[in-house]
Amino acid sequence: QVQLVESGGGLVQAGGSLRLSCTASGGTLISDTTVGWFRQAPGKEREFVAAIARSVISTSYADSVKGRFTISRDNGKNTVYLQMNSLKREDAAVYYCAGRTGYAIRTNSANYTYWGRGTQVTVSS
Repeated sequence: QVQLVESGGGLVQAGGSLRLSCTASGGTLISDTTVGWFRQAPGKEREFVAAIARSVISTSYADSVKGRFTISRDNGKNTVYLQMNSLKREDAAVYYCAGRTGYAIRTNSANYTYWGRGTQVTVSS
């Protein structure tokens, strides 16, 4: 069974940086998975943040994070990363990584089959 585990969340000041990790386990190869990052703030719907395709060096970002966040993968470590720079108060949320076996990037959470439990990101002023 595919298992995805997020880590790296925490408290950071506005303007600071965090790197989130999404590690696959249970026999799953991250190289065989298109991975997306989503986030959900209190009282808001879950929203797409970024995604990276499984076998092509293709990425996609929400407009709100373009130029500040970078998604990457290290297949040797079975991990996908989300580097978040210049964090803003509005970036605070629970961040989830999600996986799908399809090759194409999708920004709709309904297209992802596997989900981690999330990691909290808090941004202080």
